[in-house]
Amino acid sequence: MDQLVIRGGRPLRGKISISGAKNAALPLMAASLLTEETLTLDNIPALDDMTTMSDLLTSLGAAVEEVEGSNRGRTLKLTARPPLSTVAPYEIVNRIRASVLVLGPLLARTGQATVSMPGGDAIGIRPIDQHLKGLEAMGAKIELKGGNVIASAPGGLKGATIRFPFVSVGATENLLMAATLAKGTTIMENAAREPEVTDLAQCLVAMGASIHGIGTECLVIQGVDALHGANHTVMPDRIEAGTYAVAAAITGGELVLDGANVEHLGSVFESLAKAGVNISNGLGKVRVSHPTGRCRGFDVITHPFPGFPTDMQAQFMALMAVADGASLITETIFENRFMHAPELARMGADITVHGSSAMVRGNPRLRGAPVMATDLRASVCLVLAGMAAEGETVVNGVYHLDRGYEKLEEKLRAVGADISRTQDDRAIVP
Repeated sequence: MDQLVIRGGRPLRGKISISGAKNAALPLMAASLLTEETLTLDNIPALDDMTTMSDLLTSLGAAVEEVEGSNRGRTLKLTARPPLSTVAPYEIVNRIRASVLVLGPLLARTGQATVSMPGGDAIGIRPIDQHLKGLEAMGAKIELKGGNVIASAPGGLKGATIRFPFVSVGATENLLMAATLAKGTTIMENAAREPEVTDLAQCLVAMGASIHGIGTECLVIQGVDALHGANHTVMPDRIEAGTYAVAAAITGGELVLDGANVEHLGSVFESLAKAGVNISNGLGKVRVSHPTGRCRGFDVITHPFPGFPTDMQAQFMALMAVADGASLITETIFENRFMHAPELARMGADITVHGSSAMVRGNPRLRGAPVMATDLRASVCLVLAGMAAEGETVVNGVYHLDRGYEKLEEKLRAVGADISRTQDDRAIVP
């Protein structure tokens, strides 16, 4: 099993290029199922989740070709010509939760789909009932059997008015894709406004979809008979950019984030500014710095976009752990997402978790220790803490990182981090 070994106390200085967004690329890849023509996606990050989605699309009969692109990141050409399989197998779907995003496109295109219940990070219950209720409102028949979602719409999907009881990015994306080929008009109220949803909607429009209200909580989709191929560049990864911004702050360094989109990071940068972090923006580059790495204590509450993203909560807990004074994090999106707190405590962090809130009392002297990652964002939280700690930190379970951060060690080493990947021989069975 791979480990990351980090020796802390080194301020990071230099430039980091921000990769394409994993959470945007996955639904964009699923959107290729909506047409028999080729969808070309630029700026695809080299991540395990991309490989899994490629494997899933290939299992359904789509062709996935990697070609040399002109933009940063990889370029994929995805072509889903008939005949397509309508069964998404468990052995692939259980690897990432985003696999469920093939449900809407398959159903809209072929009139049927069987998709295993999705897997992914163990950060609490994340039901897909809003996906299924929305499809039922559009005329689909849904059956849950043997751990599978079996959906059919032999007469095609029909437009409907769907109001989400709570904001769901995945359900918004799945139903948005399905609605593009439904008969009539679909109105989605209380839809997610995350930049990744906007990126998907813009790609669908380029493919011939009729979508109004992009970027708002009310999406109006007029179904069309067919979509066509298109070229689209995946948006930069706002969570990666936010993570490296925290890295600059927690190490008392200065980083230029090349390609970061400030409009996607308003709440993150606002919170960093409250903590005393210096941020400037210009010409597609964001400069983030802190003179000492000792920020002021501050509070954050996670909310759907444009609020503070839940995917930045763990990274900010690491920053709070070495801040002056007390800080409070309140998690409103996912339950069971403080599993990194006990691992930070092993390094000397003073954290008290009570329900959906965590009180963090700053400690200027975190100490390196062996720690275990429990999910993607918890993994990078421990890396950040290790870079601020005295001595050596060994992060186990780093396969999570490979799902969400492209070339993490390479990027951090290039700006001064002492970080290397090794293998724990004890995990190898002779």
